[in-house]
Amino acid sequence: MTQTITSNRYNVLDPNCPSRQVLTMLSDKWVSLIIVSLGYKQPQRNGELKRSLTDISQKMLTQTLRNMEELGLVARTVYDEVPPHVEYQLTPLGESLIPPIKAIKEWAEANAEVISLIQDQNARKQRSR
Repeated sequence: MTQTITSNRYNVLDPNCPSRQVLTMLSDKWVSLIIVSLGYKQPQRNGELKRSLTDISQKMLTQTLRNMEELGLVARTVYDEVPPHVEYQLTPLGESLIPPIKAIKEWAEANAEVISLIQDQNARKQRSR
């Protein structure tokens, strides 16, 4: 028996539903990784985030942080100093994402080896056809 998970108001299976747009945004790897990084230490400056996410470009980091700020997930604080600096931290809404993203992170880390083995097996099957 298949159980359907829906609410009366929102349905992520509907491409026009606002909840689908939220899920799409959250499925972006950089959003999840920034939440993980800020979950370890807050606040962080741009350079700290860049160092923790070694393979993100500066342009993508800036764009993702702006998007997260617009969605209310990240707060940006500008300090009027010389040289000026900016710090980022999760808002309460952003912090509410730490438990589910942490669970996904832990699942990925616990199952990475098994997934890799399955991918290798499937690749060998494809080559032998």
